[in-house]
Amino acid sequence: MPITPATATPSSSNGTAEVILLELVDEDGTTIGTAEKLAAHQPPGQLHRAFSVFLFDERGRLLLQQRAQGKYHSPGVWSNTCCGHPYPGEAPFAAAARRTYEELGVSPSLLAEAGTVRYNHPDPDSGLVEQEYNHLFVGMVQATPRPDADEIGSTAFVTAAELRRRHAEDPFSSWFMTVLDAARPAVRELTGPSAGW
Repeated sequence: MPITPATATPSSSNGTAEVILLELVDEDGTTIGTAEKLAAHQPPGQLHRAFSVFLFDERGRLLLQQRAQGKYHSPGVWSNTCCGHPYPGEAPFAAAARRTYEELGVSPSLLAEAGTVRYNHPDPDSGLVEQEYNHLFVGMVQATPRPDADEIGSTAFVTAAELRRRHAEDPFSSWFMTVLDAARPAVRELTGPSAGW
């Protein structure tokens, strides 16, 4: 499986840009085809497979990332630890682990499935649409993140209370609260009641 940043357009051996394909799915999450990444996000959006990762430290703090300013979609906003799209035929679990390492330079010390959520979130700034069948994962991180600057502008570990304050003051991705709310049962099981998630 190639290791390619989600925003890259690498050249193939003949000098043409390599197309990044996403897996299109039906409402039940069954694969029905593929589409080029940018085309799948054009209004009204094509329902495609995605994943979202929420990693916590030993103190129950969530690792957030601020998306790099150079990203074509939702640049500069805060979001969950990692999110992206599996390659066609790639298992969502494998894609989540792969992209976490590619973006943050760390591998989760624990990673577990936390369900799925389907949503349709237009991004008012870019005009693109997140029409996704999203596989959720929660886990732990023990190493210090070493973010890829092309993908991530900044990172922060936050408590539940700090997240509430930050979310009220700073811009977040349009999908952030949807995926966090869907993952909350697994987050609470992982972090325990005292963490406040």
